[in-house]
Amino acid sequence: MLDLQNKVYRNYFAELGIDQETIEKRKDDLFRTLFYGTEEERIYHPAGDDMGYMEDTGNHDARTEGMSYGMMMCVQMDRKEEFDRIWKWARTYMYLNEGENKGYFAWSCGLDGHKNAYGAAPDGEEFFAMALFFASHRWGDGEGIYNYGREARELLHTCIHKGENGERGRGMWDPDNKLIRFVTGVDYSDPSYHLPHFYELFALWAYEEDREFFRKAAECSRQYLHIACHEKTGLCAEYAEFDGRPVSPEKTRWGGRHDWFYSDSYRTVANIGLDYSWFAADEEERKIAGRLQDFFAPMSDEQRNMIYEIDGTCLEEPVLHPVGLLATIAMGSLASDSTTADAWVQKFWDTPLRTGDRRYYDNCLYFFAYLALSGNYRIY
Repeated sequence: MLDLQNKVYRNYFAELGIDQETIEKRKDDLFRTLFYGTEEERIYHPAGDDMGYMEDTGNHDARTEGMSYGMMMCVQMDRKEEFDRIWKWARTYMYLNEGENKGYFAWSCGLDGHKNAYGAAPDGEEFFAMALFFASHRWGDGEGIYNYGREARELLHTCIHKGENGERGRGMWDPDNKLIRFVTGVDYSDPSYHLPHFYELFALWAYEEDREFFRKAAECSRQYLHIACHEKTGLCAEYAEFDGRPVSPEKTRWGGRHDWFYSDSYRTVANIGLDYSWFAADEEERKIAGRLQDFFAPMSDEQRNMIYEIDGTCLEEPVLHPVGLLATIAMGSLASDSTTADAWVQKFWDTPLRTGDRRYYDNCLYFFAYLALSGNYRIY
């Protein structure tokens, strides 16, 4: 049985000699900037008396990705009011009450709450569920939508059982291989959606009938990352087949390429770092993170901030999220066996939040990396 109550979380910044008061103050300052900074800094906005949303400042919408990220930030920081505001906005405007995606959340809404789409993105649902479980354990369950534990269990049950017994729609995980889909309508995955450290906890807290599924999903996702991440570079594609091969551009209907190491892909090594930090269940994760760090280590900042094929071929085109890329490489140090791991954490410490219209995604990844590397991304 996992002893979650007495778990010790690694403080990488302290290992580098940074004093605890400085670490904690910066953590609080980062949260304050993201939630209550100037209009050019913040990504959170209160809405009315009891709601709020996280804005994707590059696309000027609210996404289940960002909303669920915001809830995770809040529960980690013990900020119940902001958590409840974001959750109520999501439940009010994003929740789908009918159609083939009933029980899921619309992946994108306008900032006034209108739905931009009626499809769901599984990374949002899995983050919603994990944040809700943590809220249940940290603050206790309330009434209605604030019965966090019930909401999490119901959402996960829908995610793995939808489409059974003649019901419309499909599950978010493939029922046979236990791998999460990119979206419910396709039979391939997104390596950055694979969160075995979440599934380990879902296996403890989901409805009893669903626990074995998530126990197997954790095991299958770790094995999947072995084949989705390149054997020499550690890089993975944004979208990958269930056998790990990058999905060909001809197969995707969302336009552009997704078979390269690009924005979504950055999260994969961060997830590996957190999984190893929480559970240390797969030693291969250390090698994957180490390969990726070693691949980028000899590069200048300009070289690192280019788009790459997963075999390491440079496409001489700049990335969209350079700060997010750096943050995730540094977060991988929690698992990495590379001798460059310390240097990546120091480089991250020396880098500020991103500014400008594209700050949302970079700064979400930045804040999660900061929480993890300071020992503050915890299981509740």
